[in-house]
Amino acid sequence: MFSAVLAAASTAENQQAAATAALTLEYFSHRKDVSLRYTLRPMTAGSSIFYASFASIYAISILSAQEETPPDRPPISGASPAASSASTIPPLSSSVTPAPSPTAPQLTDVLFKNLKARSIGPAVMGGRVSDIAIDPHNPFIFYVGLGHGGVFKTNDNGVSFDPVFDKQPVLSIGTVAVAPSDSEVIWVGTGEANDRNSSDWGDGVYRSTDGGEKWQNVGLKNSRAIARIVVDPKKPEVAYVAAMGNLWTDGGERGLFKTTDAGKSWKVILQAAAPHEARTGCGDVVVDPTNPEIVYAALYARQRTPWSFTSGPSVTGGEDVGGIFKSTNGGATWKKLEGGLPAQTGRIGLAISASNPKVVMAVVQSYEGGFGSLVDLRSKTGGVFRSEDGGEKWTRMSAMDPRPFYFSQIRLDPANDQRVYLLSFALLVSDDGGKNFREDLTEKVHPDCHALAIQPGTVPPPKPPKPEDKNKPPKPPVCQRLLLGTDGGVYQSFASGKNWDHLNKIPAGEFYRISLDDTKPYFRIAGGLQDNENWVGPSGVQSKEGIRNCDWTALAGGDGFYVLFDPTDRDTFYAESQQGEVHRINLRNGELRRLRPEPPEGQPRYRFHWNSPMVMSRHKPGVIYLGGNCVFRLIDRAERYSVISPDLTRNDPARTNAAGSGAENYGVVFSLAESPKRAGVLWAGTDDGRLWLTENEGGRWTELTNNLPEPARGQWVVHIEPSNIDANAAYVATNAYRSGDDRATILRTADLGKTWQSVAGDLPVNGPVEVVREDPVNANLLYAGTHFGLFASFDQGTHWVRIGDVPPVRVDDIHIHPRTADLAIATHGRSIAILDDTIPFREFTPEIAAKPAQLFSVHPVTGAYLQPGFVDSNGKGIYRGQNPAEGALFTVWIREFTGDEIKIAVTKSTGQPVANLKAPGAPGFTRLNWDLRPTKDVSVEYGGDDPKRLLPAGDYTAELTFGTTKVKQTFHVDLAEGITPR
Repeated sequence: MFSAVLAAASTAENQQAAATAALTLEYFSHRKDVSLRYTLRPMTAGSSIFYASFASIYAISILSAQEETPPDRPPISGASPAASSASTIPPLSSSVTPAPSPTAPQLTDVLFKNLKARSIGPAVMGGRVSDIAIDPHNPFIFYVGLGHGGVFKTNDNGVSFDPVFDKQPVLSIGTVAVAPSDSEVIWVGTGEANDRNSSDWGDGVYRSTDGGEKWQNVGLKNSRAIARIVVDPKKPEVAYVAAMGNLWTDGGERGLFKTTDAGKSWKVILQAAAPHEARTGCGDVVVDPTNPEIVYAALYARQRTPWSFTSGPSVTGGEDVGGIFKSTNGGATWKKLEGGLPAQTGRIGLAISASNPKVVMAVVQSYEGGFGSLVDLRSKTGGVFRSEDGGEKWTRMSAMDPRPFYFSQIRLDPANDQRVYLLSFALLVSDDGGKNFREDLTEKVHPDCHALAIQPGTVPPPKPPKPEDKNKPPKPPVCQRLLLGTDGGVYQSFASGKNWDHLNKIPAGEFYRISLDDTKPYFRIAGGLQDNENWVGPSGVQSKEGIRNCDWTALAGGDGFYVLFDPTDRDTFYAESQQGEVHRINLRNGELRRLRPEPPEGQPRYRFHWNSPMVMSRHKPGVIYLGGNCVFRLIDRAERYSVISPDLTRNDPARTNAAGSGAENYGVVFSLAESPKRAGVLWAGTDDGRLWLTENEGGRWTELTNNLPEPARGQWVVHIEPSNIDANAAYVATNAYRSGDDRATILRTADLGKTWQSVAGDLPVNGPVEVVREDPVNANLLYAGTHFGLFASFDQGTHWVRIGDVPPVRVDDIHIHPRTADLAIATHGRSIAILDDTIPFREFTPEIAAKPAQLFSVHPVTGAYLQPGFVDSNGKGIYRGQNPAEGALFTVWIREFTGDEIKIAVTKSTGQPVANLKAPGAPGFTRLNWDLRPTKDVSVEYGGDDPKRLLPAGDYTAELTFGTTKVKQTFHVDLAEGITPR
């Protein structure tokens, strides 16, 4: 609102007022009881001070008005009686004047915006890429759509990338398209369409008219997954959208949709006949580049359950409703293409030649004749098909059709219709129109290829033929520049795929679980990722280089999940991959031992989930608990095991026999937790909805399932959090999106599972929860990771707010470091983030919130110098995770805008001033950083002591001044060994 005002406030004396006005504006924009009307007029530099001052005065006048509490956002309240008795919030060593206001403000997301989590990566392994789109007018610009992490844009040919979609409510991306006639117009289809068991969903189509700076949702909000968007070659407002629909349940918007007015209205122009339209979507669409009235589209039926995946006629009662369809009038009428194509089709990928639009190719899944194994690349009757007459007649060129539900992507070189790329575990290429494929283009490339963009016009000029080759035909043209998207990120080739550069600069890691150790000065984080093994890396480094990809170490595995630190050997880790594949790895000597429990010969097999829980005992370090269909106890560095439970699942034989990779394994323990307060107490929850408790390490198990209230009873138990404070308390998160219920569900018990109460409060209704954590000190403080971001509650689950400025990505795990109180956040799509020092949250009570201002306890600091590294000399094309701020962190709460600045004065124990810090007095939390050096106002620039040297160790006092309010906190500073202070 005040953007025009702030633009004019460019002088030094106006910058403070401008910043304050901007932050205040955002605060008011979230107030439902405030309506601002204003008129902006052209401003001169001389009038800017007046307008900035006017903004402040106007804001203050609004704040004086009585504030109503919005009905859907209750204010924070005191602890419940049960929680109050268990809570041990440390008292504040502070002095405050004057007396606080009796009422606390309504907590909203904006009040926490200035406390930002830092992204630490890694980017080394990338993450699943769903689509890539090159700007047709400036090929140095391209867009990368991530299955879970949003849209990234590069303006410099991949030297650097910026997220451009983070302000939207969802980050699962299915497709990205740049309008051929206007490259400022970008279309994004949300919701990954790769049918993975871990795939997330979207909320429709977005459109930008300024190259991704701003976005507008333009419809199809119930489509859930969008496989392709094709924009008319000449009309940027005309687009075709292939909507796949909900992966897990019937209904929603499915089929091929068309808009002719930039998304203001939509028409479904192709869909399956009733009743099969409820499960059948459109899997791909292509348009004739010379005649956009000619459209080819593929219909595809599919559905997942927690224990199976089905596609094709099996989903539609045996009816063959899928296939390839053609329209010659922009979608008004359609004809199903059959000449030479197989029946009983599943997923189909399409491509049309830019150089000869009569050539259309398809990779076709067919159920006729049955199937081979998962790794069999060939289909019995499907494969690669080619038409050279616009789809009238088709020839089966090859049986190649690798893992159709996950791939089914085919591309033609824009300059050469004989050059065919088939995306698979590897990138396959044919130079004879699809008859023969070879595998020589994916050396040193991560497997599982999903996206390929080919830049037209990159065919090199022909070389003069050698004398001995003068009678040979010239080599066919081949475009040299390719961009490939895989499960391991983005690759670029300028040699038609012969060599690749891994653009590992996007922190797109899809973490499932993490764990922390207590290495000093920076603790380490270990975790596992979808299709990218297990890794360990630091939470910070003693270098200005930041946390680089090379600071992370791979710990082996396939798809990675749980990783545990050995309690006695920092070089030994226990890591887990799909189906309970536990291994122990030692980084010092390289030994790797595979240690999955196996039954005796002739006995029933153990069942393990894709993501099997593995927990290190807090009471018996070295003892590991592992969940399968029963619970295992591993000892002696996991060399020996015992079974300490019966089968805890429903063991329904109709739901426990899915073939494939293990992703559909079902009827297993999915969540497992040990009480930190009482030895022998274990909680176990299954994917088929059972909840169990043992109080004697498996000697006897008690089922708690029937004690759970609806709708949680019988649903997938995704996480169990035994209380850190009360041995009888625990939290359970369930979700049911796999059966069509997206609601957030968190329950709390205070009597070992006999009774339960909901603590989901006002979490977003359609954001399933994956993890809940209780603060180890304050039982009122909870954290929740959902499919659409990170939340905190300060009243034990009544009211929730977004924290950390984390984008709306799926958060699969959260840990609070016991020494530093840092919040480590494992995202499934944007790697790892850390919100440093959450002690202020721990101390944030309704009484504190009601005060005009508060300075929270300051964590002890150890000062050291960061090594310079080579950061100023090796360019910007290197990913660098953010280090923690140097020195002391001061966290301030401001109840409301008053026009005052935040001022913090730091003094030694003797009272000598050493630093003065300032910040705008914006409502909410603000964080300031002091680097343990004197500020300029208390030092002499010339002739004094070196201002870059650290101040000595000892006790210091920080005093906050905000208007008439003053608050003091004392804290201690240590210096690393060997440092000579000022």
